Amino acid sequence: MPEVNSMAATTAGTSVLHCPQCQSPASPADRFCKVCGVDLALAALLTEREVLASIPAADNEPYVADENLPRLGDYLLHSGAITRAQLEEALRRQAEKAAQGRPQTLGQTLLELGAVSREILDRTLVGQIQELQNALLHSNRQLEARVAERTAELRGALERLTELNQLKSNFVSNVSHELRTPLGQIKGYAALLGEKKLGPLTAEQGDALKVLLQAADRLQRLVDDLIQYAASVRGEMTLNTSAVRLQQLAPKVLAAVSAKASKGQVILQKQIPDRLPPITADPEKIQSALFHLLDNAIKFTPAGGRVTLIAQQEEQRVHIAVADNGIGIPAHRLGELFQPFHQLDSSSTRRYGGTGIGLSLVKRIVEAHGARVVFSSMVGQGSVFGFELPVAGTSARLKAIERQG
Repeated sequence: MPEVNSMAATTAGTSVLHCPQCQSPASPADRFCKVCGVDLALAALLTEREVLASIPAADNEPYVADENLPRLGDYLLHSGAITRAQLEEALRRQAEKAAQGRPQTLGQTLLELGAVSREILDRTLVGQIQELQNALLHSNRQLEARVAERTAELRGALERLTELNQLKSNFVSNVSHELRTPLGQIKGYAALLGEKKLGPLTAEQGDALKVLLQAADRLQRLVDDLIQYAASVRGEMTLNTSAVRLQQLAPKVLAAVSAKASKGQVILQKQIPDRLPPITADPEKIQSALFHLLDNAIKFTPAGGRVTLIAQQEEQRVHIAVADNGIGIPAHRLGELFQPFHQLDSSSTRRYGGTGIGLSLVKRIVEAHGARVVFSSMVGQGSVFGFELPVAGTSARLKAIERQG
């Protein structure tokens, strides 16, 4: 048997693999050759065919070396090994054999017809295998080039997107900070008017001033939310954690949304056990997160509906949730919930106001605490949004247990 290049060689009882194309060492786990880039599995198959085709066979043995090679007849015709008439005759004969239940390869048929010798057929098959290998190598190189080009395009797009997000965050932050100064002046002079330090007010002027102060407070919350969101996008959200008692925090949050609930005729409730242990959290940021969850629930709950702030202990964690029996969210829109500056009803005549930043800010605050927001919703039945935080001192106790262990 003649020497041939193979996928494996044996040295001191150990199987060492080599690329059939460039003979570089290869690992059984490699999909492509690290040197020439050829597809090792396909190259090994083609090499096997080349080996089989190069082994002389007795004249009485069937010729099957071309069994899986594509378009052998066209290759033999274009190489001048056979004529078109010989090819057509061989194909006709091959079809007859198949109809008789005795299928055979085109190579076998050509040998039987005497159109080619076994030597010419073997040499032609080896040439075709080599062309397939070269085509495979060229295709792999083109694929690698396209992958590299596409990767560069995606990297560039990601860099541009990152720059745009940074610009957007900076813009939001700068505008929000600029709004603080005139807003502070508005609230300051409104307070002076309310205290009648700038002169007496009529009853109508007093009522108008109350509306003005409410609008200023609302605008102040919006500006603070925008600044907090921009800081979180830049990775600058800091937490000042302490032991927080939800029994004390809940009344403040409910009071902040009570006016909106009364206006919409929505009933506010809370279900917080008196003996609920304190949690480890940043009180201001958790209060902000709960405010947005309650505000959002009230917004989408029709008159006569209920919004409930719930907290309950589950082992060493406290589960906090806001539940409502409002309009609910369609299943195909759930993936849009936490997109910033996005409203599910984005038409110019949408019924519900807001900037679309509330839930996005809630998500960032909760994730900054090492938790995640979980939610469920059904159209016409309402929604539940919640998260879990550790009982105060849990982390310290766990570390102490680990040290003792």
